[in-house]
Amino acid sequence: MMLQGHFISTLLNPEFRDLEIIPYAVWNYFRGITAPTFFTISGLIFTYLLLKAKEKGEEHKRMRKGVIRGFFLMFVGYLIRIPFIQWLFGAFDTYFLVVDVLQCIGLSLICIIILYFLSGKRILLFSFFTLALGTFIFVTEPLYRGKNFENIPLIFSNYISKSNGSIFTIIPWFGYVSFGAFLATIFFKNIQRKYFKPFAVGLFIFLGSLLIFQSSFILCEISKVTNIKLFLDSASYNYLFTRLGNVFLYFAFFYAFENHLKFPLVLKIGQKTLSIYVIHFIIIYGSFTGIGLKVIGKTLTPWQAVFGALLFITCVCFISFYYVKTNAFFYKNLRIFIEKWRGKSVPTTKKQL
Repeated sequence: MMLQGHFISTLLNPEFRDLEIIPYAVWNYFRGITAPTFFTISGLIFTYLLLKAKEKGEEHKRMRKGVIRGFFLMFVGYLIRIPFIQWLFGAFDTYFLVVDVLQCIGLSLICIIILYFLSGKRILLFSFFTLALGTFIFVTEPLYRGKNFENIPLIFSNYISKSNGSIFTIIPWFGYVSFGAFLATIFFKNIQRKYFKPFAVGLFIFLGSLLIFQSSFILCEISKVTNIKLFLDSASYNYLFTRLGNVFLYFAFFYAFENHLKFPLVLKIGQKTLSIYVIHFIIIYGSFTGIGLKVIGKTLTPWQAVFGALLFITCVCFISFYYVKTNAFFYKNLRIFIEKWRGKSVPTTKKQL
């Protein structure tokens, strides 16, 4: 979804971007579900692994690893936006400081660890924190929407404001990560129960449908009862809860049919997400050199965009599978650096790494 979404949105001719055209309208709608799904899943998986580590008595190791990974993702997010060629010719600007998905995910993982620590590592309290925080971030979105925070240093303000070009800011996107973390606590506590799976699938369908079709109405009713205008403002531009509903329907589908969807190729793709992200970013947006597919401009017809996207997906996955080991390379060397800094010996065998 990310690969084809970025390819088509970057290269499709504007004359075909008409929401009256049903195929484009459907594509545009589903493209809007990609990021919320990605952020929610990130929160769910990371938190679930953290809770499993707690069960094994390895939570401190997992927390330390999570903090390292969070900062590493933020570092990579900045790195792939540095225009080295421009810098060599003395052309400097601050665009590389904009915040995109990697920085937002990295900071979100660190925030999850902080919340877990503040909750005293008690799962029930942590579960309440994440649910409450996710809801608060979504409801209060009208208060920070469009704010520029110009008095804050740029490197920090870019995390909370899109006024300087940031794509994904920590608010509201951490809200999805927070809801994902909440779901992880539910799964961790109940996944072994006999009828949990059909109950969870049914609940995902119900809540997803409710959020898509009724969340704005519910917010309006809360505004009437409480006489708080914020709920009405939230309802008038209610993309956050609606998209969360879409995510829940995705979860219902994939959880219900998980035994039929575990293709080796799909699982392999899931293990290469960072490599795939970095490679696709370099090819489309021209990381480091400034030369990427974007130089073609928005010139493709719909059929050219569709077949081009399929070819692009194939090429990026192929490169990731067979020629680049971004995840292992970066994490290995980062771990070596940290362990040396701490004065510890580092294992060198492939299995240990």
